Amino acid sequence: MFFFVFVFNRFFLYSPVPAPESFLKKRKTLEEVKARRDAAKAEANKAKKGVRREQFKRAEKYIKEYRDTQRSTIRMKRQAKNNGNFYIEPEAKVIFVVRVRGIMRMDPKTQKILQLLRLRQLNNGVFLRVNHATMTMLRCVEPYVTYGAPTLKTISSLIYKRGYGKVNKQRIALSNNNIISESLKKHNIICIEDLIHEIYTCGPNFKEANNFLWPFKLSNPLGGWKNKGNHFTEGGDAGNREEYINKLVTTMN
Repeated sequence: MFFFVFVFNRFFLYSPVPAPESFLKKRKTLEEVKARRDAAKAEANKAKKGVRREQFKRAEKYIKEYRDTQRSTIRMKRQAKNNGNFYIEPEAKVIFVVRVRGIMRMDPKTQKILQLLRLRQLNNGVFLRVNHATMTMLRCVEPYVTYGAPTLKTISSLIYKRGYGKVNKQRIALSNNNIISESLKKHNIICIEDLIHEIYTCGPNFKEANNFLWPFKLSNPLGGWKNKGNHFTEGGDAGNREEYINKLVTTMN
């Protein structure tokens, strides 16, 4: 009798207890959610690798394009020199404008033009497309700004070091290509190299790319300004300084 009770108690103590049906349903649901989440993550990683591969391909294509353009310019200069002529490079399509003076003794028209050019603060800089409208406005505010044709190195340095984008009317640092892709993907601009190429070549989406860039906030140049009241050709700081704008930006960046 004692042996029977012992076996009976041991059987019921160690026999598996069936799990509640609600627990089984919850476990099945969690497993399905985890499977969907893992599948979505794998798909996202695959898409991210594809986008990254496309970004590298575009960067390589741009580098090749820049090198070919540079070699072509050198070849044309050599041919012109051998023929006893001069090779004149095409005029710049994009200029970089920096504000050099504040608001003291400024008339309302000049102030309005500077607002239209997005030069609201001292040492602010923006890219502008060269056309009749922009050049007319620059002549009106020439005593308050300095400008010139930027090189590829200058544009790249500005965007990489001091580049900020306009996202939901907020100033966001360009620390990730996703920030650019989310705002400019519909214009076929998915990375920072696309943005630099669009600005440098003044492409068809230059307006959208330039409006996406927040005005650059630069520092005072090393050694300070010389004479803001005089034109650059007179030894001052204001006005058109052509290719010498790159040297100025280097000291302000």
